[in-house]
Amino acid sequence: MREHGTGRTHLRWAALAAAGALALSACGGDAQKEPAPPQGATSSPGVELPRLDGEKLQVAAVWTGPEQENFTKVLKEFEKRTGASVTFVPAQDPIVTFLGTKIAGGAPPDVALLPQVGALVSAVQNKWAQPVGPQAQAQLDKNYSAGWKSLGAVGGTQYGVYYKAANKSLIWYNAKAFEAAGVKPPKTWKELIAAADTLSASGTPAVSVAGADGWTLTDWFENVYLSQAGPEKYDQLAKHEIKWTDDSVKQALTTLGELFGRKDFLAGGTSGALATEFPKSVTQTFTGGDRPAAAMVFEGDFVAVNIGQTAAKIGEDALVFPFPAVGAKAPVVSGGDVAVALKPSKGAQALLTFLASADAAQIQAREGGFVSPNKAVDPAAYPNDIQRGIAKALIAAGDDFRFDMSDQAPAAFGGTPGAGEWKALQDFLANPSDVAGTQAKLEADAAKAYGN
Repeated sequence: MREHGTGRTHLRWAALAAAGALALSACGGDAQKEPAPPQGATSSPGVELPRLDGEKLQVAAVWTGPEQENFTKVLKEFEKRTGASVTFVPAQDPIVTFLGTKIAGGAPPDVALLPQVGALVSAVQNKWAQPVGPQAQAQLDKNYSAGWKSLGAVGGTQYGVYYKAANKSLIWYNAKAFEAAGVKPPKTWKELIAAADTLSASGTPAVSVAGADGWTLTDWFENVYLSQAGPEKYDQLAKHEIKWTDDSVKQALTTLGELFGRKDFLAGGTSGALATEFPKSVTQTFTGGDRPAAAMVFEGDFVAVNIGQTAAKIGEDALVFPFPAVGAKAPVVSGGDVAVALKPSKGAQALLTFLASADAAQIQAREGGFVSPNKAVDPAAYPNDIQRGIAKALIAAGDDFRFDMSDQAPAAFGGTPGAGEWKALQDFLANPSDVAGTQAKLEADAAKAYGN
């Protein structure tokens, strides 16, 4: 998968870091929902769609819970406009394996939303993916920057529409827990460790780590590595042009071990962290008043969806700050989900066109926990100042971002539960002192997956 040209989007990253910090600096401001059209309403449709009366479509994605529910509202609007009937098909990770089983059985979904660049490349190499049609391409050309379009292309051909983006360099915190401990949001890694020490000493573990979900641990590593080693090294490691036994990886793991190695910092200690799945890592941070299970939780803007399952109010009880700078600059790592047609049907292409439009994105934006790379989305569609600021920073950055490293890797290494990078970092969380052993395991798995 190394030949996929994602390097075109690996440009400067300082602009997004600055914009993100600026957007989040007023995170304690008014975060009440603004008046918005009723759910699913579109007062003046901006994209024309064909009539598809009687046509049945299936859409597969790994989304569950509120995220799935919110996306279903988008599909309902598509049904309303076209007359088609759309069924959401819950997929499992790794999604390439899931789709391979469906295709082998002669029942592929019409459209799949893939959470990794590597999955898109696999879909193209396996000859599953259909190039986007002219209507979807027109929406992409109108609404997307060159960087986001190129992430959906393989070998110069456009196959995907990046419907959902993510800023994966955010730390959300319980305002009452910080206030009780007299702690302020840290700007550097050194300050983060000091804040964690103070919080834990106050009786509230500092961080809720979703160790049961290996992908969250890759995001921890990537933020530390990008800030400490810099963007050039990040690009090289992402393409396996340098080995995981490189000294830069040793430094990043050693730094991350300063946090993971303190059991008192982690909600439930090491064993608790390893047993905690992502949704719980969020909800347990924002329940319990000023004595939650943890004071902070790291992950992207989509954390807002899970906060919405608690009584905490974003902008009041739940606040956010950018991932602290480990090196000279704070990191900004982006991720996203790309929609790909798996059938050469009129309905599949129509859905891609809809998902590339502002009409679709604005429906889900109103629900919170969602950020679109679509430049035409009205900022007023986002439900609070925090989400609005994150979205504005993403758009303002244009092509200045780094995409999630594990999502660029072959799925066998960067996107498979219980294997590759996910498993190696879970083992590291269990034993953060074994830096050399972790590096050796990562390199062995990477070399096998990349074929070099």
